[in-house]
Amino acid sequence: MDIREEYLKFFESKQHDRIASGPLVPDDATLLFNNAGMVPFKSIFTGEIPRPANPRATSCQTCIRAGGKHNDLENVGHTARHHTFFEMMGNFSFGDYFKEEAIAHAWEFITEVLELPVDKLWVTVHDSDDEAEELWMKHISKDRIMRLGDADNFWSMGDTGPCGPCSEIFYDQGAENFNGPEDKMGGEGDRFLEIWNLVFMQYEVKEKGGERIPLAKPSIDTGMGLERVVAIKEGQTSNYGSSLFMPMINQVEEMIGKKYEYTTGASYRVIADHIRTAVFLLSQGVNFSNEGRGYVLRRILRRAVRHGYLLGFRSPFMYKLVDTLITIMGGEYDYLAPKADAVKEQIELEEARFFKTIANGIELFNEELKNTKDVFSGEVAFKLYDTCGFPLDLTEDMLKEKNLALDTAKFEELMLEQRTRAKAAWKGSGDAATQGDFKELLEKFGENAFVGYDFTEHSGEVLALLDENFKHAEVLAAGEKGWVLLDVTPFYAESGGQTGDSGELEGFAKVVDTKKFFGLSLAQIEVAKELKVGTIVDSHVDTSRGEIIKHHSATHLLHAILFDVLGDHISQAGSLNEATRLRFDFSHPKAVSEAELSEIENRVNNEIMRAIPTKTEVLGIEDAKKSGAKSQFGEKYGDEVRVVSFADASIEFCGGVHVSNTANIGSFIITKESGVSAGVRRIEAVCGNAAYKYFSEQRALLKEAQSEVKNLDLIAGISRLKSSIVELKSELKEAQESSKVEVLAQEINGVSVVVEEYPAGDIKDKIDELKNQNEKLCAMLFQVKGDKVLIAAGVKDANAKAGDWIKKIAPILGGGGGGRPDFAQAGGKDASKLPEAKEEALKFITEALS
Repeated sequence: MDIREEYLKFFESKQHDRIASGPLVPDDATLLFNNAGMVPFKSIFTGEIPRPANPRATSCQTCIRAGGKHNDLENVGHTARHHTFFEMMGNFSFGDYFKEEAIAHAWEFITEVLELPVDKLWVTVHDSDDEAEELWMKHISKDRIMRLGDADNFWSMGDTGPCGPCSEIFYDQGAENFNGPEDKMGGEGDRFLEIWNLVFMQYEVKEKGGERIPLAKPSIDTGMGLERVVAIKEGQTSNYGSSLFMPMINQVEEMIGKKYEYTTGASYRVIADHIRTAVFLLSQGVNFSNEGRGYVLRRILRRAVRHGYLLGFRSPFMYKLVDTLITIMGGEYDYLAPKADAVKEQIELEEARFFKTIANGIELFNEELKNTKDVFSGEVAFKLYDTCGFPLDLTEDMLKEKNLALDTAKFEELMLEQRTRAKAAWKGSGDAATQGDFKELLEKFGENAFVGYDFTEHSGEVLALLDENFKHAEVLAAGEKGWVLLDVTPFYAESGGQTGDSGELEGFAKVVDTKKFFGLSLAQIEVAKELKVGTIVDSHVDTSRGEIIKHHSATHLLHAILFDVLGDHISQAGSLNEATRLRFDFSHPKAVSEAELSEIENRVNNEIMRAIPTKTEVLGIEDAKKSGAKSQFGEKYGDEVRVVSFADASIEFCGGVHVSNTANIGSFIITKESGVSAGVRRIEAVCGNAAYKYFSEQRALLKEAQSEVKNLDLIAGISRLKSSIVELKSELKEAQESSKVEVLAQEINGVSVVVEEYPAGDIKDKIDELKNQNEKLCAMLFQVKGDKVLIAAGVKDANAKAGDWIKKIAPILGGGGGGRPDFAQAGGKDASKLPEAKEEALKFITEALS
């Protein structure tokens, strides 16, 4: 039985509109993720938008609870029911039917469609809800109805807004499976499993702590967990035993060669849960990062990788589960399969990064455990976070397994110090500005008018002046710097990646930049002639605006073409448009190839040569979305948005200024492609005058290179030089080989010991050579380079650690270093101490082997 489909079909038969699952990232600034089935309908319940024509809806909503107020992350894997990602089936009435129909629908679906046995079902109602109890008694005996208080059976959206009593339906999983003291109705055990919650939204609270006022049109919000119902229908007492999870668990079993057992299989369950979250978030445009939703995604994957490490994995494995998950869920969520390859690449890269540090992190963690009685060091937790990439909750998860606490106060102290250092290093303009500084201006004048779409010159009145520290001033004297608020301004304030305009207030001041503060567009000025509040000035935008907008319009073309060339997993991660260059950051799991860059560059230039007229229009937000316009991920938009389009080449939400025709851009040259962070790439390019300047510089460079190689055929000249280099390297290698000296080993308790100076050659290679020649070995080699000393130590099958050995000796030479138990290296600054270092090295290893 396809329970998801049966549920939706059932409520469609009850005149409900089937609504597709909303995105996991909701259009709601108060939520990190969509964490409940009702979230897409929140604005309807609160009255912010009108009720739909059909006041009945049903959906199966994908949800994530792994951050913020609703966070189940630490419980995942340790319980039978907790998930970071889950599906919530729901039916909703927006002021239409109420308790009687909601209860009847639920009972009909559970007993007639799912065919769950009535003698296994129980119901709870709010202890004040006589009406709900009476309605339930039409379907189930009174002795199977339990009354509970606000903590269990009352729901509210927040301190204010809609609220009401709940009624929950429970399934008895049997005393034969669960017989603990809490396995009773109302207890904390797992015997009685909640499968459906019906919220009767019948009140509204207008102010915190205020009276519950009855709603004129009560509503219904229900939720039934798909994972729980599937497990029940398949005869499983754990969600993880169902067909939604076991294919992934079985695949992990096969990959690692170890059998999954429920009592010891928490790591398998973590992996099976977390791959669902990672795949869905990546497929919907969330990328691995160090902040916000991307950070939550990263810590979820790293938690799974750590559990894989516990099972024995030492290389990426999570990405191999993607196809299995898509086989299970791709039919319902058809956007998963097209993005599978990109998602697998992103996951594999992120796994590989973490595997590089996880061994060191776990070694550091285990070393600190030896010194821990009850509370784990906050300094070590911070070091795990800062240098090994361990999110705090991963460390806490590891400590939970050991029943240990963490010194969170010390961790937070170190985090605060790090943030303070980062903030002190930031030199952004306007850092001193606060909303309080502008409150008076906002109340007095409101937001000033921008006319720069149509004008580059305009007169305006000086409404206010501020000095460099944003303090109000009636006059700014010649030579002073500050900010000016004009009632009407043609200067574009930095926004959406486009840099702020410069120019002049004719006869009074030079405008060096334009920024927006809390809705007010202010020009940053250097005063040439005394300027007073109330003065009428003529504003002139600098001609550099013409070059800025060329780069901005080219960015739109680039954005659209990236989708075609690299795939629709692309999402914007930042941009910058200046007079001399553009920079565009976007999600992509790997470097863009030279062939792809060439295609991208050619296609952008083709769109420029098509001479496409620019079209701008202001649309309602829904109409704008229907137009297919791209919007920036995470950006909040108002009821109306400005849409900029270049025919069929590009259409985007944008408040910036653009060329009137793509031909005005001139040309487009990609100058660099690079990585910004995990899963984020950057393309830099030049247009217009900057493109011509770049071409001129490259031509001059080519001529200089031809002159240097003394050959008009540059490639032939380079080939000749490369051949010469190969010959010289060969000669150098022969010279080094001939200068090498053999090192002598002595035996200490059956172990070959070498402590020697090695004048030439690679000392690391020599250590490897000695390991191959000896069954047991402790070797430390020194090599003098000027007044510095290189040190390498190797240990093979001996009771010593190379890292400890080198940490003891390097300080003698004025240096430091470290490494693994089998190999370590260091550098010293004082070659004169080499005899002493060799003596101490031999002494140390002799004692270690005794």
